[in-house]
Amino acid sequence: MNLNDANLFSGVLGENQIKVNEPMSRHTTFGIGGPADFFLLPETTEELCIITKLVRKNNLPIFILGGGANLLVRDKGIRGVVICTSRLQGIERIGNTLKVSSGIPTAAVARKALSYGLSGMEFASGIPGSIGGAAFMNAGAYGGEMSKIISRATVCDTSGDLVVYDKKDLGYSYRQSRFMQKGEVIVDITLSLKEGNENDIKALMDDLNGRRRSKQPLDKKSAGSTFKRPEGHFVGQMIEELGLKGFSVGDAQVSEMHAGFLINNGNASCEDMLQLIHAVQEKVKEAYGVDLHTEVQIVGEE
Repeated sequence: MNLNDANLFSGVLGENQIKVNEPMSRHTTFGIGGPADFFLLPETTEELCIITKLVRKNNLPIFILGGGANLLVRDKGIRGVVICTSRLQGIERIGNTLKVSSGIPTAAVARKALSYGLSGMEFASGIPGSIGGAAFMNAGAYGGEMSKIISRATVCDTSGDLVVYDKKDLGYSYRQSRFMQKGEVIVDITLSLKEGNENDIKALMDDLNGRRRSKQPLDKKSAGSTFKRPEGHFVGQMIEELGLKGFSVGDAQVSEMHAGFLINNGNASCEDMLQLIHAVQEKVKEAYGVDLHTEVQIVGEE
């Protein structure tokens, strides 16, 4: 198939839902990344399943994008098809559960839970990106994580069919899930929350977000915390003790506010960021004997 020909998808999606050679820097919180051959924006579950079938039938490479957090796209971009879930925006309350489409920002879901007087999402009220992305990587903060509140997930499988999984089938562990291995697209998730006092919920959210603002470089382009936490160690503390705050490669820099965050301080390339990541990993390994693994997903053509 000729990847310059968008006709394969034009019978399913409107013109404003199909972008060719779309810069991924526009769609990642790092503000980094070369062009995707096709960038598709389905607005319904039906559209998502149909284009997934088309992509698989034509043996095209596929990448699923949510809110673009926790992601580093290489400078040459992404070959094949990027399916972005950002226009999947449904939310439904059923008792103390919320059934949420994967494209809704995680923080917006937390605010909606607050408006219903439902507790359990407070920890996620400052997590960037989409709720689908949070479910994909089992995002967490301040002692909470998505695996503790997700009770069910609907996915579009590799055949383009809808499948529902219960919690026990989701394969959750620290920053891991079945979605990372199976190539399925998260359509929606069901969150099991509990009734709470709206003032108490808001007070906790305000406290946690105040802590974030005081300690994290939220005004800078980043993918969030860059490295996974090694057992028995604090990443930011190790990097700071090595005097690496402010250390940079091009416009890629170790944040001067929180050493666990690497930021795009202007026009960093992916290569700049990768060199910075590797430099930090090497220095931590040399000083502490600790292997730092990235939380950030690195994708695209090398």
